[in-house]
Amino acid sequence: MELVSPAGSAEKLAYAWEYGADAAYVGLSRFSLRAKAENLGADDWQEVARLKAAYAARGTPKRLFCAVNAVFHNDDVRDLISSLDEMARYPFDAFILQDIGIAPILRERFPGAALHLSTQANCVNAWSARAWRDLGFRRVVLGREASLAEIREIKDACPDLEIECFAHGAMCIAYSGRCLMSAYLAGRSANAGSCSHPCRWEWKALARSEDLLLEERERPGEYFPVVEGDDYTALFSSRDLCMIDHVAEMRDAGVDSLKIEGRMKSIYYVALVTQAYRKRIDEAAGLIAAADAEPFAREVLNVPHRAYGTGFYFSREDANQATRGGTDGPYLLAGTIGPRSGERTWAFNAMNKIVAGEPIEFVGPGIASITAGDYEFVDPETGERLEWVSHGHPALIRVDAPIEERFLARVRKPAR
Repeated sequence: MELVSPAGSAEKLAYAWEYGADAAYVGLSRFSLRAKAENLGADDWQEVARLKAAYAARGTPKRLFCAVNAVFHNDDVRDLISSLDEMARYPFDAFILQDIGIAPILRERFPGAALHLSTQANCVNAWSARAWRDLGFRRVVLGREASLAEIREIKDACPDLEIECFAHGAMCIAYSGRCLMSAYLAGRSANAGSCSHPCRWEWKALARSEDLLLEERERPGEYFPVVEGDDYTALFSSRDLCMIDHVAEMRDAGVDSLKIEGRMKSIYYVALVTQAYRKRIDEAAGLIAAADAEPFAREVLNVPHRAYGTGFYFSREDANQATRGGTDGPYLLAGTIGPRSGERTWAFNAMNKIVAGEPIEFVGPGIASITAGDYEFVDPETGERLEWVSHGHPALIRVDAPIEERFLARVRKPAR
């Protein structure tokens, strides 16, 4: 199976590919359904093209998909048409879209690129899949509501159509993201890429005469006629999807490509989750032993996440389970490792404030976790030892651990 990972920025794209993704999907600033993600801008194409060419030269070619899956109004389509030359600078292999009206525009301008149907189009049956195939779509990203049994039926009916399915990441209380809650409550439309995630807010049940109402914690006095529980609860908040232990079952159902959600997630999340599924796919293909894949697979527990579930793949009852609170994990990303600067010395791009001497672990491509041992932070200008580092302050790290560029350094969060 192919592994497709999220990549908002050119930097995140490099980590997605380096940690095992066969393909990555990115958005452009104006036409992506993740308007607040680090979408690619007009000046990123050279770095993206350089990265893609470098992997091809190494004999490990990577693919790049462009998400243009917003809901397009007339002015949006005209804006898209005026941006085609800018888009052509990027080495895109496919476009992910839900609006059938922009399909002929993209097909005419990019005849060599494939069309992939976005999950937002809610394709969950064989008849719909055949129709999209007949319209020229090479791949369908199925709606998250499809079960493994339904996927098997769709693949059997359309063996020449590529089937892509989400294996990991946030779920939506609405039907594959077609939600109006954010527009209603916050004036930000999810279908235009600006969701405020009101399904994650905390709500409280109230009794007013014979009515049962909900009040959101930050909006006292605004009532909604739904009730659940005795205290504030994230009534609408779905559990995160995690199929790390069911990769072989997805393959057997006919899935051609596993997809990881998370273009708004961190480099740490993208790298570790990508590597976890890379190892599970390799295990399912008989390329590595289960014991070798297991340490990497368990890393999905070490990235920020809500309670995990298997979505609709096995039963609707699992998908109906709600959770509460924000995403959390046991580690804090200390920083990323940049280019080598000398013997045992590397550029250190701090992401949080870290005090020298604090125990640090490193993770990297093919490395689940190694302990730093003795290390020190050094000022790159003076060579003096630093007592702490933080984001925005240039630093070097001198360490005996066998690390390389694009490794990640992390520290455990204090016990609560």
